[in-house]
Amino acid sequence: MIRLKGYIHGVLCMLDKKLKRIKILILDVDGVMTDGRIYMNDHGEETKAFNVKDGYGIRSLLYAGIDVAIITGRESGVVGQRAKDLGIKYVYQGVSDKRSAGIGLLQEKGLAGDQACYIGDDLPDVPLLRYVGLPVAVADAVEEVREAALYVTGKNGGDGAVREICELILKSQGAWPSKDAI
Repeated sequence: MIRLKGYIHGVLCMLDKKLKRIKILILDVDGVMTDGRIYMNDHGEETKAFNVKDGYGIRSLLYAGIDVAIITGRESGVVGQRAKDLGIKYVYQGVSDKRSAGIGLLQEKGLAGDQACYIGDDLPDVPLLRYVGLPVAVADAVEEVREAALYVTGKNGGDGAVREICELILKSQGAWPSKDAI
């Protein structure tokens, strides 16, 4: 039992060190910021449902000076509007090679891979997950994504997984509001 406790302590310390280095959170959309469902009406117009708590987490990161970016394989006006509403400046849609897009973004920002956290849920996310310092899978991600991740959220995509990671980053960096400040 003592060995297990020591191992868990070591893993938590490693995770905390990685969280402290994060300067940018990169997000997939479908299956991460949403539950993966796409709603279309009779006119072919698309809608998506986003979690308000995820939105608060994203805004909290931005307020703390941590950048947030979106890299998604699909193109959707809804995503652009949600990003605008949240203040996300870096939005890449219709991307087939997320790893190259992520590396380009980090180079543009002057950041190293170990300063980035990426949250994914499906196979196109694996190459970028393997590049960043903190690869994260949502709880309902496919097996290959969970295996590529250092951390798997307790929440499903679209159900607070993004907020969970935002909180971990901010708490690790001492930037989450204290109970007294609320």
